[in-house]
Amino acid sequence: MIDPLAMPPPTDLHRRPLRSLRLSVTDRCNLRCAYCMPEEDYTWLPKPDILDFGEVERLVRVFVGLGVDRLRLTGGEPLLRRDLPVLVGALARVEGVRDLALTTNGILLADQARDLRAAGLHRLTVSLDTLDRERFLRLARRDELARTLRGIEAAAEAGFTGTKLDTVVIRGTNEDEVPALLGWALERGLEPRFIEYMDVGGATRWHPTLVVSREEILARVAAVHGPAEPVVEPGSSAPAERFRLADGRVFGIIASTTQPFCASCDRSRLTADGHWFLCLYARTGLDLRAPLREHGDLEAIARLVRETWAGRADRGAEERLAEHARSALAHPEELRRDPRLEMHTRGG
Repeated sequence: MIDPLAMPPPTDLHRRPLRSLRLSVTDRCNLRCAYCMPEEDYTWLPKPDILDFGEVERLVRVFVGLGVDRLRLTGGEPLLRRDLPVLVGALARVEGVRDLALTTNGILLADQARDLRAAGLHRLTVSLDTLDRERFLRLARRDELARTLRGIEAAAEAGFTGTKLDTVVIRGTNEDEVPALLGWALERGLEPRFIEYMDVGGATRWHPTLVVSREEILARVAAVHGPAEPVVEPGSSAPAERFRLADGRVFGIIASTTQPFCASCDRSRLTADGHWFLCLYARTGLDLRAPLREHGDLEAIARLVRETWAGRADRGAEERLAEHARSALAHPEELRRDPRLEMHTRGG
């Protein structure tokens, strides 16, 4: 029998490798951001279905054996998962993991930053969409700006470097803050990344007119900080296109809505209950929890993952861009029927 973990790493139908895995550790969140969770009620994943840390580690070893070397822990809000540093420590010890990162809204970061760093977490990305308290409250429906800012400070105090600051830019909401957020982040040694508003998951109120494009973001930056030049990074599969200001400092733009990067996308997503999605726009995922719990045959699961990736043809963002009457990907009633369509469930 051929050992699937000893074979060359798989590539999909567009020759894209399987390199980056986003691991959702919980579908719960302590914010209700307008671009992600705008509805009043949600259908949560049943707690018995959530993978335990041992199950997560076993699946990670399968993916690493197939070529994945970058892991990112997501949610929901991953810091809501109890004893998360224990999982971080286990994943940090998996041979072949080159980059272990975590995306958080920062609210609980002040209490956990040192433990996460000690456990072996390499990098952080913190979401911050505004520096204005009232605007934060309107956008996230929780008065938590102060704790988010404290969490960012605590990350630096714990020794994290290269921290990224993610901002979703929405017309009529926070596009006027782009220059201020850029300056604030750069002054603190953070790398800001501005994200075009995407029509995925729970973005039920998305409309094309609310998208602030890459070009407009660059224009707003240039008006205050001067023009920025693209950073040439041959072979990069990172979602952000990076730009350099005249003083050498760098920021990024993720233009998934107007300029998709499907051609180089090497990432996939595993939900907290073990469903594997090959594209952020995918309607369905592959259930890996069932075989893991039924027989636990990691070679069989590896064959399943390999075969599924080899048949991957997803170019979801490009297909959405080509639609003439584009609206939100899913409607509230669909999300109630299938919570795995939610961004906060599949890990954004």
